[in-house]
Amino acid sequence: MQRYFLETPFDEVGNAFISGDDGKHIAKVMRMEAGDRIIAVNNGEAFICEIANILTDGVAVTKMDGPLRSNEMPISVTIACGLPKGDKLDLIVQKGTELGMSKIIPFEAERSIVKWDAKKGDKKVERLNKIAKEAAEQCHRTIIPAVSAPMSFKQLLQESRNHDVCFFADEEDAKGTDPNRIADRLKNVYHKQTVLVVFGPEGGLSRKEAEEMRAAGFKSVSLGPRILRTETAPLYCLSAMSYEFE
Repeated sequence: MQRYFLETPFDEVGNAFISGDDGKHIAKVMRMEAGDRIIAVNNGEAFICEIANILTDGVAVTKMDGPLRSNEMPISVTIACGLPKGDKLDLIVQKGTELGMSKIIPFEAERSIVKWDAKKGDKKVERLNKIAKEAAEQCHRTIIPAVSAPMSFKQLLQESRNHDVCFFADEEDAKGTDPNRIADRLKNVYHKQTVLVVFGPEGGLSRKEAEEMRAAGFKSVSLGPRILRTETAPLYCLSAMSYEFE
């Protein structure tokens, strides 16, 4: 059953209206008709709805059953990525959404090769939000992960204060004789907590950044003995979290 996120909530009797691209998708791509059913998501809850009418400017639906069981991860995970090259951020947003992340924050790391173009920035964030929405619909999420505008490293440290637990993936930690394994770190994370995990760009995090994060209360974490690509590391971490909590 197709899933759509409502831009406007249900009214008092359970009616809602789907317009824009989603309305066109229902009518033109899926070629649905009155009486067909979809899943509509509003305010973190999913409901089975019946199409009441297909109009020129959108689709009217009526709530029939729900809310359905939520399949969200029991912890809220924010991924912070040093700005990577090419379309790697697109991949992280798409697959990170499938794996349960709640938010992604690109940040300007010391070793980031890519520089954010402020003139094109709004369009890039808009595209990333669209990728997150489509991925959330495909994998039946009840929330769309938020995509933040890029931050400076200093702003990221300030943002970390809004989270219960903060980690950073550390290549040097993994090389040590007694690495802080992610499985061990996650033993001290509990349901309903907010978690921030920071990953470096292609060149990794600098030692200066690592020390500043430690001073800010972050804990280093090892993602195993192999060096992971910047687009692989967040997905590895989210997979480990899903294994631990789901």
